[in-house]
Amino acid sequence: MTRRELLERTTLGFGGMVLTDLLRGATPNDLKPRAVHFPARANAVIQLVQNGGPSQMDLFDPKPILQKMAGQPLPGGVEIHQPNNVNTLLPSPFSFTKYGQCGMDVSEMLPHTARMVDELCFIRSMHTEHNNHLEALNMLLSCKIFPGRPVMGAWISYALGTENQSLPAYVVLRDPTGYTIGGKQLWANGYLPALYSGVEFSMKGAPVHHLNPPEKQPEGAQRTTLDLLAKINEQHLAQHPGELELEARIRNFELAARMQLAAGDVLDISKESEITKKLYGIDDPKSGAYGLRCLMARRLVEKGVRFVQVTTSPGQPWDHHNSIKKDMHKIANEVDQGSAALIADLKSRGLLDSTIVMWAGEFGRLPTTQNGDGRDHNRNAFTIWFAGGGFKKGLIYGETDEFGYKAVVNRVPVPDMIATVLRQLGVDHRKVEYAHGGRMETPADVTVTGAKPVLELLA
Repeated sequence: MTRRELLERTTLGFGGMVLTDLLRGATPNDLKPRAVHFPARANAVIQLVQNGGPSQMDLFDPKPILQKMAGQPLPGGVEIHQPNNVNTLLPSPFSFTKYGQCGMDVSEMLPHTARMVDELCFIRSMHTEHNNHLEALNMLLSCKIFPGRPVMGAWISYALGTENQSLPAYVVLRDPTGYTIGGKQLWANGYLPALYSGVEFSMKGAPVHHLNPPEKQPEGAQRTTLDLLAKINEQHLAQHPGELELEARIRNFELAARMQLAAGDVLDISKESEITKKLYGIDDPKSGAYGLRCLMARRLVEKGVRFVQVTTSPGQPWDHHNSIKKDMHKIANEVDQGSAALIADLKSRGLLDSTIVMWAGEFGRLPTTQNGDGRDHNRNAFTIWFAGGGFKKGLIYGETDEFGYKAVVNRVPVPDMIATVLRQLGVDHRKVEYAHGGRMETPADVTVTGAKPVLELLA
């Protein structure tokens, strides 16, 4: 006998009635727009996930002492993650230039991003809890290193619903050639209802997998089938009240029917101007695929989608354990133009103020050498940036030590970053709760982390 059956069959069924009422009262299970806790600065998020751990001292956080002390040991050593590490300081092979009125240092690897620095809010003092890719990605997206928790996009969809009922609240745009490390775990709903998980949109062929029938059906046949299926599901739900997964399945069938028209339209870029396509580098073999995903992200938030997640090419392309000088060009060329174009395009359309753009990897790299010309993982310091959504423009927040090894000034942990994003959406992260495992869970796990928004980042 399950716990639910026990409550239904004992005490005249009053336990089951109470449980059903609690589940329904505490858990929204639809995508209708919901009230915010306080006035919001933004209503959508585009999350650019940079798998692999971009090197902060080779992109955004230059350390001249690495050039002066090249080949010498770092005093006190570093936290070693993998073999073939040598406590020998490795200078950056890339040149840096200050850009914009804010004077932000950006490496030659990101020339397009460099031109947008006065629109960006840089955090140089991020730190996290694990040196493995998957655990650190889990941390970045869900606030815990282990799988099973909902990611940020799922929490935001749960808290706010979405404006467009013909599209998912949370859309994932990945490279059609394969998954990054972590795969679908990076957009999982965890213990939240399945309705709040990320929905993959394809960049090739049908925009959504299995959305349309493989063979054309007689007119009205699909509608009749869906109506019958809905009737059967509703009858089953009436016999099993409080079954959240069943409710989510019904909602997903209804959403799929509406998406058959809406999804194809939103991903049709034929009406985009040639100037816009050139801005994103759509025809460039190096940057075009990622640029297209960034353009799609803009179109989706323009249509009212709440959260869009864009991933890089498969694997962990920022993971440079060796040959950093030779290999970083590929991933930098892939993401640079599209990321910068997204900011410029959103701004030109009046959407940047209401959209948060987040560019982040799971951790940084060490200032010492691995395999002679590479860098190992570093959980103690990394740089991310935000744009739009009420984040301060041209801000350079936090500092690492003189070697770039550890965040030392205005340190920002991942839970505080998540709390800050939610605040800009009008959500108090402490008030978004879901009962699971005998406790009330929150997006930033506030009962454990004591997370709080970083107000200095906000305009």
